[in-house]
Amino acid sequence: MKTVNDYNFENKKALIRVDFNVPLNDAFEVTDTTRIQAAKPTIIKILEDGGSCVLMSHLGRPKGVDAKFSLGHIKDTVSSVLGVKVIFVEDCIGEKVEEAVANLKPGEILMLENLRFHKEEKAGDHAFAEQLSKCGDIYVNDAFGTAHRAHASTAVIAEFFPQNKCFGLLLAQEIESIDKVLHNSEKPVTAILGGAKVSSKIGIVENIIEKVDHIIIGGGMTFTFIKALGGDIGNSLVEEDKLALALEILEKAKQHNTQIHLPVDAVIADDFSNDANTKSVNTNEIPDGWMGLDVGLNTSENFAKVIADSKTILWNGPLGVFEMENFAKGTIALGDAIAEATENGAFSLVGGGDSVAAVKQFGFAEKVSYVSTGGGAMLESLEGKTLPGIEAILSE
Repeated sequence: MKTVNDYNFENKKALIRVDFNVPLNDAFEVTDTTRIQAAKPTIIKILEDGGSCVLMSHLGRPKGVDAKFSLGHIKDTVSSVLGVKVIFVEDCIGEKVEEAVANLKPGEILMLENLRFHKEEKAGDHAFAEQLSKCGDIYVNDAFGTAHRAHASTAVIAEFFPQNKCFGLLLAQEIESIDKVLHNSEKPVTAILGGAKVSSKIGIVENIIEKVDHIIIGGGMTFTFIKALGGDIGNSLVEEDKLALALEILEKAKQHNTQIHLPVDAVIADDFSNDANTKSVNTNEIPDGWMGLDVGLNTSENFAKVIADSKTILWNGPLGVFEMENFAKGTIALGDAIAEATENGAFSLVGGGDSVAAVKQFGFAEKVSYVSTGGGAMLESLEGKTLPGIEAILSE
C-alpha cells in the first residue's frame, strides 16, 4: 500500500482529493474543522518535501453551479488550520485552472472550486477526470468519506497516474484501522451495532459474525430482535418484515459461537420527546403507548463487563436517542466503558455518522483509538465491499 511517505515531492505538484465537505452555518462559516484537520498531515508532508499541493473536494449536493456551495467560503478556514495561505481558483478544470497550477510554486497550496459544480464528477466521466489530472504530477487520495463513490476524482482519475498515485496518511490510517478490526484483531473482539434499523446493518452483521466474539445490539434495532423473540415492545420502533431475519442472525451467531448481547432493560417514554414521561422496564415488557428510547442501567452494566474484557472494539451506532438529554445516558455509559478499555490497552474504532457525532458531543474523541471520518465508506468497508476509491490506487 503506497502512501505519501513512499514519495519525495520536491518540485512536484501533488493533486490531492481531500474531503472538505464540512458543515457551514448561515453565515457560511465552518462549524467543524475535523475533516480539514484530518488532511493536514498529508498536506504538510508534501510541503515540507519541497512540493506544492492542489486540493480538490466537493461541498454539499449542488445541482450545478451554486454560490452557497462554493469552496471559496472555506478558504480562510483551511488557510488558518493548515497555517499556510491557500490560493483559490473559481473552477476545477479549464484554462484559468491550468494557469493557476502552472504558476504554483513549491510550498504553495491551490484549492479548486467544488467538483460537483460539474455533473461529470458524480457520473465518473472519463474526459472530466482527464482534465482534472492535468492539475498535478502525483495523485493522492486522502478522502475516505468519498472512497465508496466511483466518481471522477476518486476512482477514474487514478488511471491517468499509473506510476504516480498513492494514499494520503488519513486514508491509509482508515484502511489500517478497519483491517485491524476485521482481519488482524486481537481477541476478544466486540462489535457494538446501534442505530434505528436492522436492515441498514445486516450487511455488517453478515460480514463480521464469524470474525468477532461478541455483538452488542442497541438503538431502535433492539426492538426488532425483542419482538422476534416474543417480547412486548409497545410502540417502539420495529421492522415487521425483518423479524425472521433477526431470528436468523441469532441462530447464525450460535453456529459461530458469537455471543449476541441484547438490552435487558430500557428507558421508555410515552412520547418521542425529551419532556415525555419516562420509566425503566424490562425490554420485553414495554406497555402499549410507550416506546424504548434508551438502554437501562442493568444493560449498561452488562455491556460494560463485555467491553472491559475486550481487546478490539468496533462501535457503530448509538444505543439510544442521545440527541435528547434524557435518553443519552446509555450512549454515554458505553463511551465511558470503551474509553476505559482503550486506556487499558484495547484498540477501539468508532465509525458511522451518529456514533461519531456522539463521541464528539460527549468528549470521547481523544479517548478512543481511532474515529473514522467516513460514514457510508466505513459501513461499506465493514460489509466487506471493495471501495472504488481504494481499488483505484491499489490496481496496477
